[in-house]
Amino acid sequence: MCLCDAVKRPGPRSTLQASEIGTYVFCQRAWWFQRQGIVQDASGATESGLAWHRRHGRRVLTAGILRLVGWVLLLAAAVAAAAYLAPIVFG
Repeated sequence: MCLCDAVKRPGPRSTLQASEIGTYVFCQRAWWFQRQGIVQDASGATESGLAWHRRHGRRVLTAGILRLVGWVLLLAAAVAAAAYLAPIVFG
């Protein structure tokens, strides 16, 4: 189900709330359950899913930081190489 389908659907739930966007971005399935009126309990599966989402979020954040550090180190290496080679090339 696409987020835009919920907006086009006629009926009392056709208006999309701002809080629903946050739920959709966090977990599309949780948003769909909420739209269907399905109450989610705090079962082991739900807690396990929340823990998985937290771990995944930390890993994504770590990967982004490591990518940024890699680019900074690559730029620093290029500047150092240019500084080292400039006197040799231009005498």
